[in-house]
Amino acid sequence: MRSGYVESMYGVRHWFDWLPAPLASVMLLAFVAVVAMLFTRLITGLIPRLPGLGRLPIVPTLVRELRLPIRILLMLMAASAALPAARGLSSDTLGTLGKIFACLIILTFGFGVIRTFRLATDGYLNRITHRETADDIAVRAHQTQIRVLRRLIEITVGVVTVAIALMVFPAVQKFGFSLFASAGAASLVVGLSARPALSNLIAGIQIAITQPIRMEDMLILNGDWAYVEEINATYVVLRTWDKRRYIVPIAYFLENPFQNWTHSSPSLIASVFLWLDYRTPMDRIRQFLDEEIVHCPDWDQDRANLACQIADSNAEVISIRIIAGAAGANQMWNVSCDIRERILRRIRDEIPECIPRRRTALVGDGSGDDAWPEALVSPRINRPDRGPYTGPDLRIGTQRG
Repeated sequence: MRSGYVESMYGVRHWFDWLPAPLASVMLLAFVAVVAMLFTRLITGLIPRLPGLGRLPIVPTLVRELRLPIRILLMLMAASAALPAARGLSSDTLGTLGKIFACLIILTFGFGVIRTFRLATDGYLNRITHRETADDIAVRAHQTQIRVLRRLIEITVGVVTVAIALMVFPAVQKFGFSLFASAGAASLVVGLSARPALSNLIAGIQIAITQPIRMEDMLILNGDWAYVEEINATYVVLRTWDKRRYIVPIAYFLENPFQNWTHSSPSLIASVFLWLDYRTPMDRIRQFLDEEIVHCPDWDQDRANLACQIADSNAEVISIRIIAGAAGANQMWNVSCDIRERILRRIRDEIPECIPRRRTALVGDGSGDDAWPEALVSPRINRPDRGPYTGPDLRIGTQRG
């Protein structure tokens, strides 16, 4: 088949006999490349229209994305096969052109394989991402493994492709053999110089297997909470809540401790602390919480994680902790803010005496002496809905700001 192709190229070569021999050979190679390009355009245009293949959604995508590599590959193969008919060029020139064409064919084929592999994995990732499933952790873990291992495979295939393409040239072969002969010293030098890159590549493999972080995990880094947006072979991109990006070496997550809020489950518990006066009735605060939590749209409706307790106290105030469940980090923040706003509004409107105040009183030496002077003591609190306050006469001084 190849001999018939070469003989036909000899016939085409006679079309350019009116030109100088070197120029005629160049025109022959250019003509063959143009014909191959037109042929590939015809084929790539017809394949999606075939009755059987056109129904498969992957076929038009592959044809569209691989059109350029296929076109370049066929042009190079057609020109390389036509070299024996280029009689106007010297043998050295033909040998050099043959090596160049072989190198370009290997590079085009290798990177076409990488492109195909990326398209296949992207289609699979899109399918599992849009799949409705309750086990979100498993989906994100699968995404992380595929993305990290895909990048490592792409790097490996790319390096091997370039190495094979360069080995076509004898000078590169001699250099490779000499480098192999001195592999001990060369490996030491290369290992020391490439230690950061190699450590990150190895860390990427470890993360893909052990998965301390996954795609869209929520981490705490330098006091910021951020989502894992992208995991590359050597670094990780973290997206903060205000759209900033952290670029972190991937080895960092194996060498340093960090917080992963969504490692086992995306659900979190919101925590709110309120500092109130000692006279605060806890039963009323718990009543406020039960009445207001049902109006928080981001609450996960789980009363097992709902609680209101006195967490701490000092000489002036008590610290009340309120906790409630949420489905994720963003919902947790919204639940915290919503609960704080609603409970504080109820305290201000219904039991304002629970707002922290600084007590100041001057008393005499006698055991029964009242606070002095009387003008410094604030009047008793009147509640609009319950009339004048009838409780114990507690002296309340200046309100703390």
